[in-house]
Amino acid sequence: MAVFPVPEFALLTLVAGLGAAALSAEVRDRSRRLVVDYGVVVVVLSIVAVGVWLFFNHGADFVEVLLRRYWLLALFGVFVLEGAMVLYFAPSESLVPVAVGLASTTDVAPAGPVTYATIIAVSVLGATLGQYLIFLLAKRWGRDFLLERPWFRIGDERLAKFEAWFDKWGPIVVPVSNTMLFVRGMFIVPAGIAEMRDRTFVVLSALGTLSFETILALLTLGVFELGIL
Repeated sequence: MAVFPVPEFALLTLVAGLGAAALSAEVRDRSRRLVVDYGVVVVVLSIVAVGVWLFFNHGADFVEVLLRRYWLLALFGVFVLEGAMVLYFAPSESLVPVAVGLASTTDVAPAGPVTYATIIAVSVLGATLGQYLIFLLAKRWGRDFLLERPWFRIGDERLAKFEAWFDKWGPIVVPVSNTMLFVRGMFIVPAGIAEMRDRTFVVLSALGTLSFETILALLTLGVFELGIL
């Protein structure tokens, strides 16, 4: 049986320990990248799979009951995806009008100011949470990290343009852009890179989404056409 001198044994132990630590760090890094890159996709596909399974195993009536009871929770989840800039299967501008329309024309929820205000509140909470998650990623890991993500659909050149606008106009572009079509959420990353305070970003993001979704809800209800405003 070979006996290693103490110094050599200590050196071998140190090398083995460093190798194990490096391997562990690599595994953690790969796991983190998988979660960040594909976590949302896995969650969405899982929800769809559960919905299909419920439909075929419990019937359409059971699924309808679930939708009637938890439609606000589903709306919240969709808005989180919208705020996180990964909702590419439906235009975000249609979400609140569809919800308000369903509440107005069906018995999914009682039509009235309380229901409409609840829809708007859920949309603001969900979208703000989603935007805050992207804001944190940009603030912690930077623009290059996001540009490398497969779900981040804004190119380098376009992102640079929004960064220049943010540098020129400052934090006010966050709520203003959230109130406008086609540029909602485009200043989340520039705000994160500029290391805006978290509380400031959340407030400005929520204000912009509140104004945007309120306008959409009022348009859906025909308030503008009726000349009330």
